[in-house]
Amino acid sequence: MDKKKIPEILAPAGNWETLTTAVNAGADAVYLGVKELNMRATAKNFELSELPKIVGFCHKNSVRVFLTINTIIYEEELELVKRIVSSAKQEGVDAIICWDFSVISECKRISMPFHISTQASVSNSAAANQCLSLGAKRVVLARECSLEQIKEIRQHTDIEIEAFVHGAMCVAVSGRCFTSQFLYGRSANRGDCIQPCRRSYTINDTEEDKELVLESNFVMSAKDLCSIKFLDEIIEAGVDSLKIEGRTKGADYVKVVVESYRRALTAYKEGKLDDELKEELEEKLSTVYNRGFSKGFYRGVPRDSDFADQYGGVNTKKKVFVGKVANFYKNIRVADIIVQDKGFRKGDELVIIGPTTGCIMQKIGSIEIDKGRKIGSAEKGMTVGVKLDEIARKNDMVYIIVENDQ
Repeated sequence: MDKKKIPEILAPAGNWETLTTAVNAGADAVYLGVKELNMRATAKNFELSELPKIVGFCHKNSVRVFLTINTIIYEEELELVKRIVSSAKQEGVDAIICWDFSVISECKRISMPFHISTQASVSNSAAANQCLSLGAKRVVLARECSLEQIKEIRQHTDIEIEAFVHGAMCVAVSGRCFTSQFLYGRSANRGDCIQPCRRSYTINDTEEDKELVLESNFVMSAKDLCSIKFLDEIIEAGVDSLKIEGRTKGADYVKVVVESYRRALTAYKEGKLDDELKEELEEKLSTVYNRGFSKGFYRGVPRDSDFADQYGGVNTKKKVFVGKVANFYKNIRVADIIVQDKGFRKGDELVIIGPTTGCIMQKIGSIEIDKGRKIGSAEKGMTVGVKLDEIARKNDMVYIIVENDQ
């Protein structure tokens, strides 16, 4: 592969805040779902009627839009499939991500480009070539493929290859898990998994009525994938698209992850992606939500060390709600912030999130009150002015970043 040929960064978008953030952070493409028939039903998702605005915004910024229709499709949903695919075609969506043949056939019928979802578990070149013969432009490889297997697949197919490089992993092969369905009636295969695998469990001895609690061994909770330290190898394996998981995560996560992988790709292109930068970027990635990092299947089958040893995230930092923007003065780039909860000080890292703003993250250089009087900190109940490097908007939500042990 030509070292100058850089794959795209494909970012998740679960709402307008994360969509705007992904575009501003340097994504080449975004993937998203409307409220029906996608594998992240727990995300806010978008209304079908929003597609014109989404596509217009993304295309204006030279960002492609991929729409997911990647759940199991039932008979009574066939007309809905036709309506969604037709709308996507009409509004200029760049491709549908799917695997059910009802969606594939509808895409083919109206000449709508489509990609084969990771739910199809494509893990060899024969399967990839069969997808190509169906008319698919791209396959999203099964997450269970190793780097060596991806290299082999690349040598024997001309179809575009997309692979996950960062985010949550599933204990089940390509997400085929029934635990959430059995326990709570919410199917992972319909995009409605509530992730009971992430919890601790007990073992019961039915003969002796004894119980063991697996306190420090979350046997079904896989750590998150982070490939930044071997991203150059993924690029050189011939992957065309680097997919970031996270349609249910926040705008701060999307910003940090997309910007980190963009920096890595730029450095690779310039021959500067060295160990020092990889270490720096992994440390940055550890600040936003994660369950600990692993290499996934890229180096082979995951081992015990690739599973979590505690519940929830182990990110080193977290955002804490402060209040909201009451007004923004463009000529002087100052935001009036109503402090509704936790206060903040000069030098703290501020996060401002909104549907049009996306996500702004910056150190607080000064805090003012009473038309220019500088103060060192802002407390609950105050309205203060903070100078920003970027444009914020009224009603944007405001947070500060703190250490995760606070």
